[in-house]
Amino acid sequence: MSNENTSIHDFDFNLICEYFSIIERQGPGSPEVTIQALHFIDGLNDNSRIADIGCGTGGQTMVLAKNAPGTITGIDLFPMFIDLFNANVAFHKLQHRVEGLVGSMDNLTFSDGELDVIWSEGAIYNIGFERGLNEWRRFLKPGGYVAVTEASWFTNERPIEINAFWNDAYPEIDTISNKVSILQKAGYIPIATFILPENCWIDNFYVHQVKAQELFLKKYAGNSAAEALIANERREAELYNMYKDFYGYVFYIGRKI
Repeated sequence: MSNENTSIHDFDFNLICEYFSIIERQGPGSPEVTIQALHFIDGLNDNSRIADIGCGTGGQTMVLAKNAPGTITGIDLFPMFIDLFNANVAFHKLQHRVEGLVGSMDNLTFSDGELDVIWSEGAIYNIGFERGLNEWRRFLKPGGYVAVTEASWFTNERPIEINAFWNDAYPEIDTISNKVSILQKAGYIPIATFILPENCWIDNFYVHQVKAQELFLKKYAGNSAAEALIANERREAELYNMYKDFYGYVFYIGRKI
């Protein structure tokens, strides 16, 4: 992979984790979008079980907990994120319904048919959209829901620069219609798809990073790895502003057949 098209996965995980732990969200999104997606999910009650896979520090999880009944388990690979997640739970006084656990999305420990909903905002790409939908399906009850956000193309053709960037960073990026087809083939009825608005990227993600980047570079002055990480994040923001008409995150909501 060329330096020009370096992706987040090329950096030290400890640096990545520390950097993203100092911002509220670890990916594009908003409380309004989380609630909008939740409106497509029926039948939840106090006994419902929800898993938020790749939960990060839990920004979206707290929104879920305040707007849906049942218990929620957040799963993330990074202990630092889970520590902050559980502190977030305590701050919102949700300990009786929400818990964060360290775990890997490719080795979940839920029982077959245990969950009513699997949620994952901006994280399923770590295992892959198709693989995640197929492997996670067994943990859902019949009629259970999956709700994930996924990087997707809005058009069949796009400029060479952004096409190369995303195909290097995430080769599974595809058009919305092809993603829906994958959802169906994995054994779900497509319930809804909608594009996350620009404010989820700009106001709620990139703008919040500006101050964090200054603090991070000050702490790691002269550290080439830290400087490269921030340069990568800034380039991603620039590319989004240039090419946001061609791609973005899409919420995909399906019900297990």
